[in-house]
Amino acid sequence: MKRLTHWLVAPVLAASATLAFAQAKEIKIAHIYDKTGPLEAYAKQSNTGLMMGLEYLTGGKMELLGRKIVVIEKDSQLKPDIGKAALAAAFGDDKADIAIGPVGSGVALAMLPVAEEYKKILVVEPAVADSITGDKWNRYIFRTGRNSTQDAVAGAATLAGDFTVATLAQDYAFGRDGVKAFKDALASVGSKAKIIHEEYAPQQTTDFTAPAQRLFEALKDKTGRKVIVVIWAGAHPMAKLMDLKPERFGIEVAPGGNILPVMKGWKDFAGTEGAIYYYYGFPKNKMNDWLVTEHQKRFGAPPDFFTAGGFAAASAVVEGIRKAGGTDTEKLLAAMEGMPFETPKGTMTFRKEDHQALQAMYHFRIKKSQKSEWDLLELVREIPASQLPIPIRNK
Repeated sequence: MKRLTHWLVAPVLAASATLAFAQAKEIKIAHIYDKTGPLEAYAKQSNTGLMMGLEYLTGGKMELLGRKIVVIEKDSQLKPDIGKAALAAAFGDDKADIAIGPVGSGVALAMLPVAEEYKKILVVEPAVADSITGDKWNRYIFRTGRNSTQDAVAGAATLAGDFTVATLAQDYAFGRDGVKAFKDALASVGSKAKIIHEEYAPQQTTDFTAPAQRLFEALKDKTGRKVIVVIWAGAHPMAKLMDLKPERFGIEVAPGGNILPVMKGWKDFAGTEGAIYYYYGFPKNKMNDWLVTEHQKRFGAPPDFFTAGGFAAASAVVEGIRKAGGTDTEKLLAAMEGMPFETPKGTMTFRKEDHQALQAMYHFRIKKSQKSEWDLLELVREIPASQLPIPIRNK
């Protein structure tokens, strides 16, 4: 009987040991993103891009260095305390090797100290506040998403002439950081444009009559080209501003890029120009070709702004792990600092000093003749990373 028991137990113990070893070998990536809340459309795109990126980069196997990739998803609900707790749970309870996210800058800022506490890397995508790779940064933070200054410098690069500018932004960190960055950016690119008025409105604003009147009053009597630069996340005020007919005063509106469903509503504003992080038709490379083709097949529409960002985060993580030969944090840090990696936008590079991804941006113009539902923008020019002077702010 003892011999029989031993004969039965031995394979069970061997199987348990094999299972434990297999689980230990998994590469666990936590994706903490604002699945619910005002920015859930952005969050969904980010997750789609991440998963498609991992698929493409692993040839559909979801394996890397012989280890299975497991993605752990957590909803931060656009709430800083929940995001912070979710990241702590991912690192502490789920034993995640690396994390990606979130969408909201406030949530990201709450998460940064958790990465430092657990000595694990957080790849920030797509939250944009400058302080994430600025004064709130720590060595475990990398960002594939663009920061507010990259948005601003790209926008400033489209205003090369003698413009008089007023700004409209949301009254919270994203908007105020964005305006500050834009002011700095005008000087950095040598623009002659001058900001004469700043207008801030609550995030939930739906009636823009009063802010618009103040903007019009500030600009209407100025000579030369006059433009309202809009820095806004979520439901965009472009159409409502245009309904108030700024052209009566010779005022132009520069909206900045946005997600496709928003920009689809701008087709009546042909000729309007701005800067954008990504538009599916602009980059010309094999990775973007695959993303555009596959996304169209699966979802009946081209990939969007944040889809490309999620894909870029996947690329950074995969390239970092390959280069490091595993998921040891110190080896990952050494591998990723200064690391170039391919994305649907082309090559990005993590700057060694602050781990901000340096990347190209795009000067666009809204098309006058749109051949299809999503044929929205024409490329004025790609603005290479070398022409985007982004200051280091974490010192």
